Amino acid sequence: MAVTRLSGGTTPANGSDPRTFPAIWNATADVIEANETAIDSLALTDLSGVSIASPVDNQLLTYNGTNWVNEVPATITPGDLPAGSVLQVVSTTLTSTFTVSHGSFQDVTGLAATITPVSSSSKIFVIVNSSGRFTESEVGAAFAKLIRGSTDIYLGDASGSDQRASIGGYQNVREAHSLSFSCLDSPATTSATTYKVSVGPFALGSSSFTVNLGGAPAVGNTVYARLPSSITLMEVAG
Repeated sequence: MAVTRLSGGTTPANGSDPRTFPAIWNATADVIEANETAIDSLALTDLSGVSIASPVDNQLLTYNGTNWVNEVPATITPGDLPAGSVLQVVSTTLTSTFTVSHGSFQDVTGLAATITPVSSSSKIFVIVNSSGRFTESEVGAAFAKLIRGSTDIYLGDASGSDQRASIGGYQNVREAHSLSFSCLDSPATTSATTYKVSVGPFALGSSSFTVNLGGAPAVGNTVYARLPSSITLMEVAG
């Protein structure tokens, strides 16, 4: 440690003369230099109640109620977080097209995601973003439903011959048809759980339905587009 001394200071260092400041400071400098070794080696281990010997990465200095100690933070568990906290997110995106035959539901290959909940009390927020269209001049209704494992979920009530689905509607000629929806599910498990999307086209004719194919009416021709689909799963603390 280097201490700078001031010149002057030939008068008594008793504060009776403003010129005595250098003398006062230089006397202080002598005391500082005499304790230089102790100051340079000052560490937290020299402080009462502190233990931080041989710290490692990711340790924190925490107070345990008696002393300050260096500890590795405790692992956060779902019970430490308030209800509604997002614990994990899983997502799958499908960019290729997938064609479904007219008249029945079929699982869309590649539009599925698997999540392993960390708590059986968690809920799974499912977000499906998808669309498609019937081929050429066909019109009709297209539906999608959500399946957990092998069980259809998030469906409307049964009523006669009506199709039960998570989303669906009528499509005009050559228009893209949205099959996007979201829901909150309670699987009540900590086992790996797969959610997938099944699509069912019911055209007035016999046309098939192609997921990720878009189009719009145009004068003399049809404008096509290739679209993506995705399914996202968010585990939410219960």
